[in-house]
Amino acid sequence: MNIDHFSFEQTGYFTDFICDYLAEKDELKPLYNRYPNISNFEQQIAEKATHFPDANRDVLYNALQRQYKGTAMSKETESHIKKLKEPISFTVVTGHQLNLFTGPLYFLYKIISAINLTKELKKAYPKYNFVPVYWMATEDHDFEEINYFNFEGKKLQWNKEASGAVGHLDTDGLADVFDALANALGSSNNAEQLKKLFKNAYLEHGTLTQATRYLANALFGSHGLVILDGDDVALKKLLIPYVKKDIFEKVSYDKVIETVAKIESLPEKYGIQVNPREINYFYLKDGLRERIIEQERIYYIDNSEIRFSKEELVTELQKYPERFSPNVIARPLYQEVILPNLCYIGGGGEIAYWLELKTMFNAMQIPFPVLLLRNSALVITEKQRKKLQKMNLSVSDIFLKQSNFINKKIREISNIDIDFTPQKNLLEEQFKALYEIAEQTDKSFLGAVEAQETKQKKGLENLEKRLLRAQKRKLEDQVSRMTEIQNALFPGQSLQERNLNFSELYLELGENLIPDLMNSLQPLLLDFTVLEA
Repeated sequence: MNIDHFSFEQTGYFTDFICDYLAEKDELKPLYNRYPNISNFEQQIAEKATHFPDANRDVLYNALQRQYKGTAMSKETESHIKKLKEPISFTVVTGHQLNLFTGPLYFLYKIISAINLTKELKKAYPKYNFVPVYWMATEDHDFEEINYFNFEGKKLQWNKEASGAVGHLDTDGLADVFDALANALGSSNNAEQLKKLFKNAYLEHGTLTQATRYLANALFGSHGLVILDGDDVALKKLLIPYVKKDIFEKVSYDKVIETVAKIESLPEKYGIQVNPREINYFYLKDGLRERIIEQERIYYIDNSEIRFSKEELVTELQKYPERFSPNVIARPLYQEVILPNLCYIGGGGEIAYWLELKTMFNAMQIPFPVLLLRNSALVITEKQRKKLQKMNLSVSDIFLKQSNFINKKIREISNIDIDFTPQKNLLEEQFKALYEIAEQTDKSFLGAVEAQETKQKKGLENLEKRLLRAQKRKLEDQVSRMTEIQNALFPGQSLQERNLNFSELYLELGENLIPDLMNSLQPLLLDFTVLEA
């Protein structure tokens, strides 16, 4: 694959907040611990090593052994899990929802970023072990966000009544999705491999958690990926002291609100990704995942008849820690409590909310991880590359907003000069003489000259726009072909990775897809990658 790189800012698809974080703007430095470059990991390792108890490693190891029961583990993954018991072993984590058939393409990029970073860390710090971890968001309850994936512009959706944590859902009804996918895929060798993968994952496993574990393991097990489910009694026991601080002392709320105020006071108006709640835990039981709300010292479970006194809630927490499910604010802390973790890899939105959490971590006395923006990429297939070459379109062209893209290309291919800049310059020269005359008379004449210049310039601009529209009509076929290729590479005028499912690329690239991505994506380069097949 040919590889090209653009800054995230150049693409126009990333927020100022994220671009300024990557640029190491001084005003954002208090929001994180260490910037993601290879040299900063030495201190991160030292800090985590002194703040992660060996007893937690045993709990983690035993939990993973239980979770992998019934899953065919690769030698690489088995070795990584064993190494997690050793005090010289650390993790690099990424997390994602249980999207059907991986959902958007960036699911792959997140995990590849984590795997590749562990390789870079091993080269830089060979005496330590580094383990890539995928955290399955099994406790999320946003079923509508994960119950579909896109294939060739169509939405393949799992129609099911659902409530509570999505990881608990049974896989009934997914045979219909399989049939729709099988019909759409065709019968090539690559298509047959995709059918087999979907069938084995979703039709041979009883729950969405089991299916997602199988799928991620099938795609990345040979690279030593460790897949972790936080919905685990033993792991939740380690979280109990921090749940108490959140619910009964409001530590998370107070500290995150403090950081939010600092972000809002910055000269740049970044906006806030998430706001904390006074209690940042849900109550999880029997298909229910609802907020815990305190009113006059009684703790209510939203949308239910369940309620607790403080003493009863403490007892419930001690007896059933698995029933306390962290929200978006508390989940990162949970991750860092149970893992010997150095770095979290996420998308722009995730990094934005992590940047609100450092003061909370400090108050809880848990080391704050390095925050790394995941790899982002645009994959251009061979057919698409040839189309671009035929139309003389550069990669930088197709990143333009569509109206700008079309206007730019029409100006280039038109046999008429649509740029009226020479006429505007000539007009300005002519008005210079009028201004000289105006200087010798009263101000009212000067105003009339200015008004006339403005009017005539506007007239030229309108003529230029009309000529451009006329040329668009004349070159309608070229415009149609250009917009078609841009829409294919940027579906919905958004990044390919946010819409496309990996299956579309797998149809063309087959088993080479993941190795090619692994070889091309560099997590610490901190640039947007364009890959041309």
